[in-house]
Amino acid sequence: MLNHYYTIKQDGQFELEIKKSRFICHLKRVTSEIEAQNFIQVIKKEHGKANHNCVAYLIGDHDEIQRAYDDGEPSGTAGVPMLEVLKKRQLKNVVAVVTRYFGGTKLGAGGLIRAYGKTVSQGLNDCGIVERRLHTQISVVVAYPASGKLENSLREANYLIKDILYSDVVSFVCLIDQVQLNQFQTTIIEWLNGQVSFKIGKDAYCDKDISN
Repeated sequence: MLNHYYTIKQDGQFELEIKKSRFICHLKRVTSEIEAQNFIQVIKKEHGKANHNCVAYLIGDHDEIQRAYDDGEPSGTAGVPMLEVLKKRQLKNVVAVVTRYFGGTKLGAGGLIRAYGKTVSQGLNDCGIVERRLHTQISVVVAYPASGKLENSLREANYLIKDILYSDVVSFVCLIDQVQLNQFQTTIIEWLNGQVSFKIGKDAYCDKDISN
């Protein structure tokens, strides 16, 4: 698993009109090519009367799966420029489908390249971009008398508390960036003079909005 990567904040769509042609960008997070293809088929069914439903997607930690389809547009004028926008933004696990309803005015190869690229770029701006960073779930286990001080300290330091569990002890379930994990434990031990124990849980990604 990557320590961090960039992807879209949320699924969505964005429409642009260029010389009376409608360009509709549909964006979705995906984790597999099957998921991407299923989404593409949904869009094609929804826009079955459109002139073109062009596609680009990047999937995998190292962009192992890259696809670009022009769907009837002149070769290299739709799917590839769409894919290049995704690459330029350094995005992963994203599929883009741009639906075009022809408005009667031909754009030429250069015009098509600009139109498809611009539609995806503005669609990404509209959906937003996040950085997904790998975090480790760690439970900080303390006795009840120390729990109030610990909770206040965690919140003042802006650590992410996922849950607080109460039994014969109090467990603060936190999500900590992997690169900060050792320092986090050291800090907690100093706060509580060593009167604490830790339980390491699963890794999970957390999103940080980096949209302008």
